[in-house]
Amino acid sequence: MIRKDSYPVLTPEEAVAFIQHGNTVAFSGFSPAGAAKVVPVALANRAKQEHEKNRPFKLRILTGASSGQSIDDELAKADAVSWRAPYQGETSLRQKINREEVEYVDIHLSHVPQMLAYGFLGKLDVSVVEATEITRDGRVYLTSSIGASPTFLKYADKVIIEINKKHSPRLREMADIIVMPPPPYRDPIAIHEPLTRIGWPYAAVNPKKVLGIVINDEPDHVGELPPPDAVSHLIAQHVVKFLCDEVTAGRLPKNLLPLQAGVGSVANGVMAALGKHPDIPPFSMYSEVFQDSMVDIMAEGKLTGASACSLTVSWSKLQQIIGNMDYFASRIVLRPQEISNHPGIIRRLGVIAMNTALEADIYGNVNSTHLYGMDVINGIGGSGEFTRNGYLTMMMSASIAKGGKISSIVPMCPHIDHNEHSVQVIVTEQGLADLRGLGPSRRAEAIINNCAHPMFRDYLNRYVRESRTGHIRHDLIRCYELHRNLMNQGNMLP
Repeated sequence: MIRKDSYPVLTPEEAVAFIQHGNTVAFSGFSPAGAAKVVPVALANRAKQEHEKNRPFKLRILTGASSGQSIDDELAKADAVSWRAPYQGETSLRQKINREEVEYVDIHLSHVPQMLAYGFLGKLDVSVVEATEITRDGRVYLTSSIGASPTFLKYADKVIIEINKKHSPRLREMADIIVMPPPPYRDPIAIHEPLTRIGWPYAAVNPKKVLGIVINDEPDHVGELPPPDAVSHLIAQHVVKFLCDEVTAGRLPKNLLPLQAGVGSVANGVMAALGKHPDIPPFSMYSEVFQDSMVDIMAEGKLTGASACSLTVSWSKLQQIIGNMDYFASRIVLRPQEISNHPGIIRRLGVIAMNTALEADIYGNVNSTHLYGMDVINGIGGSGEFTRNGYLTMMMSASIAKGGKISSIVPMCPHIDHNEHSVQVIVTEQGLADLRGLGPSRRAEAIINNCAHPMFRDYLNRYVRESRTGHIRHDLIRCYELHRNLMNQGNMLP
């Protein structure tokens, strides 16, 4: 152990010696952007060593959102996770969760800081946070994401800082950080447009809690998304036409309203198409992630400004941002997830929310998290906060998967993340269903005839006709027939 400035410089192995079996450990990161990297890997190695000696070593793991390979994958493979929240995205951990070997708590992302502050998630023993710098008086300059790190630094008993030499110190120019006081001592949040700044470029920690710093020289492990496919292009065409029609009808201003797009290839592809379309005017974003496609459309001037929680971009795109920081720093604001996903701000700004669905039922309820209603894929993330509170809320999906064995439009979702009261528009490559002002029967007609794949339309229309009459028509014996077929035969249609 050596000392640098006022904090001990630790090896990863020395750092993890402070972490004990049963501890709750919070890691920085919102997606793999800004995630702690070397300490969690050292923790995984320590867990393996402890297990070889027949000693227990499992941890309760908390992050801002998903965290990528260095945390979820390494720790899951080392059998070092007993409890996980609020979101995850790695196959190895997902399998353990679905075998009930890891307790998983799926939480709206903006709720995490308050739940931690109020003790609903138990005591936070150690936080491990990536930064480019920590000062003697406890100012912590974060890297490519903010997430819940400011809250983790405030409430953890002990703190380890990973100083990342790979990241540019200029990332702090985008940071706008505040930590909300507990209710009822909260003032209105004075954000009236996406680029409003209300905080500081650093998070704060009590220096006495800092165990030391660990040097990290790794890039973010954010993979490059595949280029938009034909399905994404078709979905984008429907979205573009819908938004242009809303402007013509006077329901949207000519420069639209701030857009939000979820994580993933479909949302990334739709944003790329929106950025290139000549009928879409320059627009701004109030979202949770800033993805690859947004770098190019911002460089071209189509995206005028963006508020987000993380730079969830490939390393090459991040270098493009860093290399042109004088341009991008004034156009991107990175906030804590309690602010980037805050329902009141989303409602105030009139955000147009665009998120992806695993499946939707014929009445507009959406499942975005669970196969068969049982096996979790990733989690709800921030989609619920934007879907419930957006001015316009769209759910996007391909109409079929697995070569037509699976339909994304079903009679009834076996798990519902976004209910019919929140979902206004459903879009697939087949078309768009505007559900505003429609009762259940007309919603079913619009979704089936506009969004379902033709090979499933006859089945779905027949289901509606043959179901019991009511405000919402359903056949409780047959409503999950497609899902049972898929489980038993590998194909939804017999």
